[in-house]
Amino acid sequence: MSELNRRALLRAGGIGAGVVAAGVVLPGVAYAAPKARPVLTHGVQTGDVTSDGAILWTRADRPSRMLVEVSREPSFRHARCLRGPVLTPTTDGTGRLRLTGLPAGDEIHYRVRAEDLDGRTASAPLVGSFRTAPVGRADVRFTWSGDVAGQGWGINPEIGGMTAYAAMLARRPDFFLHSGDTVYADGPLKESVTLPDGRVWRNLVTPEKLKVAETLAEYRGQFAYNLLDENVRAFAARVPSVVQWDDHEVTNNWYPGEILDLPQYTEKRVDVLAERASQAFHEWQPIDRRRAEDGRVYRSFAYGKHVEVFVLDMRTYKDANTADKNGRGHVLGDRQARWLVDGLARSRATWKIVAADLPIGLIVPDGKDIEGVANGLPGAPAGREFELAWVLRTLARRHVRNVVWLTADVHYTAAHHYSPDRAAVADFDPFWEFVSGPLHAGAFGPNVLDPTFGPEAAFVHAPPVANTSPLEGFQHFGEVQVDGRSGDLTVYLRDGKGTSLWSKTLKPSR
Repeated sequence: MSELNRRALLRAGGIGAGVVAAGVVLPGVAYAAPKARPVLTHGVQTGDVTSDGAILWTRADRPSRMLVEVSREPSFRHARCLRGPVLTPTTDGTGRLRLTGLPAGDEIHYRVRAEDLDGRTASAPLVGSFRTAPVGRADVRFTWSGDVAGQGWGINPEIGGMTAYAAMLARRPDFFLHSGDTVYADGPLKESVTLPDGRVWRNLVTPEKLKVAETLAEYRGQFAYNLLDENVRAFAARVPSVVQWDDHEVTNNWYPGEILDLPQYTEKRVDVLAERASQAFHEWQPIDRRRAEDGRVYRSFAYGKHVEVFVLDMRTYKDANTADKNGRGHVLGDRQARWLVDGLARSRATWKIVAADLPIGLIVPDGKDIEGVANGLPGAPAGREFELAWVLRTLARRHVRNVVWLTADVHYTAAHHYSPDRAAVADFDPFWEFVSGPLHAGAFGPNVLDPTFGPEAAFVHAPPVANTSPLEGFQHFGEVQVDGRSGDLTVYLRDGKGTSLWSKTLKPSR
């Protein structure tokens, strides 16, 4: 067993029932001996960063109190000490503390411990850092991607684990936008996969990853699994995330009200599965539910004068994939669509970034039905396109400029330019949509572009065959840089090693 593999197994104590690797089952450690110290089992994370703070997350192996020190200095001189929540089995040992009152645009260092409820012992500390959002014309750099541990490609210790996270960390982003499919709850892992050329891919596997997730414990295990990876934990400790979900947090291509016809599921009601998945998602991600419009996922964040991010939920409110594609469909829902348009119109940021968990113009099928927005039909917008057409038309009518759409989902990277000159409708402003993924999953594509909104592919990097392994160079993340002085926005589409494959600089329309 490799050293990385051995360390990962040792650190997995307290994660469910145990860990499987190389065919060996090791029992987990749900509760340590009474005199032992608590253990922070899955690192630390920050998320939903603002100009004066962020959400800080951790998990302990037993009921204990989260204790935090916050300082502007890595030495923790003049640190502020904060008492966080009690970490209990009710939330799977996870807990979050809202950090506030911090200086804008500054590097913040934090140190986290878990203290026994009797106050006598505490865990070894875990440290991390993040930068609060600026308030003026500062430079901004952030990355985005999605799709982690999918299609049978999990943590492979022999290649160093999920190495794209290390490549992103090397870019030193201010924050990371996770565009969904943060886990693959419907994608069981095998201990080994033989590749077409005879090489063998070896997965680190936990009991929860041996079957599709159905129970709350199994959904929790999906998020716990990704944090076994050293690259993921190192990235999470240094880069705050803004997280959204898509379908694989629950099950493939799901929609509200769906009844599954799949033999691997004993619970067929997707609404029941989605409720459990949502609980696990919010327990294990550093999300500020107070900022979400309905306590779920969609929300917005300003990052300095130049950037505001609008995080969408194109999953919870969509109509059935089997719905009439010629009617008036929903993918955002009326309330979220109005929230998006009103928020974009009110925003004073130079660039309005729409974080979409589904692409606009790519046809994404669900068997004979349609999973995504584009329906593949010629002519005027219909189905879910109708709702997007309303958003685009209203933005043009209200003179909202400099809107850029970012997404993942389709497991390759691309740059799409949309223009009314090529479209079936003419009353919207041209815009760019950038696609980047997978971060660590099977690579696919490219998908067919639907002509309704006049898209044109300026760049595509996709594998020659479906479900290409992470070894073949088709893992991707995107990077956005905004120049604080000029306001110019540059998008880089990068491979999993951080190499730029394509870039585009956009100048703001005043």
